[in-house]
Amino acid sequence: MIDFFDALFNPAFPFIRNALLAGLLSSVLFGILGAMVTVRRIASLAGAISHAVLGGIGMALYLSAAKIIPGFPPIAGALIFAIISAGIIGAVSLKAKQREDTVINAIWAIGMSIGVLFMAKTAGYTDPSSYLFGNILLISERDLLLMAILDVFVLFLAWRFYPQLKACAFDEEFARVRGVPTTMIFLALLTVTAAAIVLLQTFVGIVMVIAMLTLPAGTAGYFARSLGGMMLISCGFSALFSAGGLVLGWSFDLPVGATVVILAGIVFLTAGAVRVIQNRKHGG
Repeated sequence: MIDFFDALFNPAFPFIRNALLAGLLSSVLFGILGAMVTVRRIASLAGAISHAVLGGIGMALYLSAAKIIPGFPPIAGALIFAIISAGIIGAVSLKAKQREDTVINAIWAIGMSIGVLFMAKTAGYTDPSSYLFGNILLISERDLLLMAILDVFVLFLAWRFYPQLKACAFDEEFARVRGVPTTMIFLALLTVTAAAIVLLQTFVGIVMVIAMLTLPAGTAGYFARSLGGMMLISCGFSALFSAGGLVLGWSFDLPVGATVVILAGIVFLTAGAVRVIQNRKHGG
């Protein structure tokens, strides 16, 4: 622990401060969007989008290396695939509910396969593991700026449209009858989540980003009494897991992204076990 805090304030290790700041900034996105994803029960949709972005990353790396589109940034390719995937999944969810699972699984598998194929054909071959599992210690100042901008945008949307979000989350049919644009809100939620996934995959990676969209929010669900409370508590848990995972990862030389998710998983399962025990006591 002491070594970590020494490094945190050491001018020679700016990446540690960037990593901690990234964890705190990402906790806002994980908390607010995670609460909505959990309450709306669309974790599988978010999971498909998070895995499909590998196709965009691979495409961007190939086009840039082959000089077809020089300097094409991977984050741009990821964003293109994320938005397209969100649009397809959203359209199918609204128009053909019975085929939703099939389309989700198809986008999940096809997106990742496209990414692997493009990377295999990229000169020098790019190892997809860095994108699959992430590395928070490689967070740049540009990433921090983008996260901060998206944080402000998501906070504004959550504040401005909270009544509509709450209505859609708990009783979509009633909200539709009351004139709430439920379809627009659903598609907007998918789109914003897709954009957040593109940034957050840098933190914990594509494979693990879905876990951080659900575990802190799931844990918060054991304590929250409202959607707003769930968002706030989820942000707090996300910040705690991110900072704690960074400290443990640095102290014991472990992959930070995986450590963050394991820590979040342990707390979630512990909270669930405690709730089950409490319910049995009250039931008895």
